[in-house]
Amino acid sequence: MSFNKRIARATVAVAALGILTLGGASACSSSAGTASDAAATITTGSHLSPAEFSQSITKAGTVLIDVRTPSEYAAGHIANARNIDVESANFTSDIASLDKNATYALYCHSGRRSGIAMQTMQQAGFTHVYDLSGGIQNWESSGGTLVTGS
Repeated sequence: MSFNKRIARATVAVAALGILTLGGASACSSSAGTASDAAATITTGSHLSPAEFSQSITKAGTVLIDVRTPSEYAAGHIANARNIDVESANFTSDIASLDKNATYALYCHSGRRSGIAMQTMQQAGFTHVYDLSGGIQNWESSGGTLVTGS
């Protein structure tokens, strides 16, 4: 990993720690402040680690979308994921039928296509969209499981 990437990650980690510390202060005064509360505060456009992603996709109402090709999806995908291929000519019309206020968790193979899909969805007016940093490769290397078929 390059020096600049390490600095960028350290900066993000410090910023996240500051946000969690501030959030924790207010959580102490109310009896909330659980790990699931942290998932509720994910901002749109976030790139989540496999652990954060795993926790967030269990929240009620979160729609999990695999933006890879149908053949990639059939070869192995995260359970309960819906397949909407970002590189399909129909991607824009496919997402147009979705609720723009729902929460969407996106992933692809490495994170590139899900980043493009997330940006496209945000530009289309979606308000709660995030993706899996490093894609399904990162998911599997972190112990995440896949299912096969369509």
